[in-house]
Amino acid sequence: MSIIRFDEVDVIFSKSPREALSLLDQGFTREQILKKTGLVVGVEKASLEINKGEICVLMGLSGSGKSSLLRCINGLNTVSRGKLFVEHEGSQINIASCTPAELKMMRTKRIAMVFQKFALMPWLTVRENISFGLEMQGRPADERRRLVDEKLELVGLTQWRNKKPDELSGGMQQRVGLARALAMDADILLMDEPFSALDPLIRQGLQDELLELQRKLSKTIVFVSHDLDEALKLGSRIAIMKDGRIIQYSKPEEIVLNPADDYVRTFVAHTNPLNVLCGRSLMRTLDKCKRINGSVCIDPSVDSWLDLAEGNTIKGARQGVNGLDLQNWMPGQAVEGLGRRPTLVSAGIGMREALQIRYQTGNKLVLQEGNRVVGILGDSELYHALLGKTLG
Repeated sequence: MSIIRFDEVDVIFSKSPREALSLLDQGFTREQILKKTGLVVGVEKASLEINKGEICVLMGLSGSGKSSLLRCINGLNTVSRGKLFVEHEGSQINIASCTPAELKMMRTKRIAMVFQKFALMPWLTVRENISFGLEMQGRPADERRRLVDEKLELVGLTQWRNKKPDELSGGMQQRVGLARALAMDADILLMDEPFSALDPLIRQGLQDELLELQRKLSKTIVFVSHDLDEALKLGSRIAIMKDGRIIQYSKPEEIVLNPADDYVRTFVAHTNPLNVLCGRSLMRTLDKCKRINGSVCIDPSVDSWLDLAEGNTIKGARQGVNGLDLQNWMPGQAVEGLGRRPTLVSAGIGMREALQIRYQTGNKLVLQEGNRVVGILGDSELYHALLGKTLG
């Protein structure tokens, strides 16, 4: 179910956007509209859906419209045309046309935001900064203390609760901003380039912390970034933007394997596929494998086969007419202990681990979802991925 849905959203930074909208409809570009009217087109005809529990990353170069689009969700930017629905208690509220009271309610109960520059109040302690939004919600003092203590522990800042922001490092200040947003108990979290001002090692650490928090809390997160590696690491889906328009909105592996145009292709040209791709996006599916009756060929070069039952569950394996033992690998298991035979793995296996297993075992991988075989992964599929190509 979509929690956030943009429907043909345009954003013109003007109280009188009609002329610019008319020019957009006539096919004028952002630059031509700026030159002709002096008005800036922030977003043009943006449509996308964000599902519950997803991390949607909006990314692009400076001025691409990513922050402009994000800030529509909580009404910091006004939607000039189109609809923007946010689900709340089973109903859809159109942020583009809701009442001031509805917008205030969404900002205080449904949507929280983490800013790039932390936006901490320097005269307040860490505890008081985190508690500030709860006071605006009118929460009782005891409840505020309990929630603040929970979030301090969650982000590892309990011992710093009575310090002022200027006594903290940049990474710690950003964790205070995150704790403040989490304390609001909002299901939707907006993050506007929250880690971009931090050193690379601190940024990577906070990315890992965010993913771990997401596993625990399962928020719906909209995250703005100009860093593709960050987007690929964090995003369930990524919207790549240019000149206010969404060029491609896809899963990370889809963007790497099937860029929509030359602009996206340039973005992903230097991406390390080992950090992004998984077996499911690389494998040769069963319908493309050699099959005879109920058997699927694992590797024609050594005449190895899987005998499958109904539902593509495994009955057995053989090499020629002789039985063939398969082995299992689970995430976290040492690859070095595997033998020289085909390996059963999850279809979600990362490409890095798949390469290690292929090298260690000298055999192809059999990919499963549950107990059902879904594909085979070998040299051809892995080489194509390393070369940035897809299998025909």
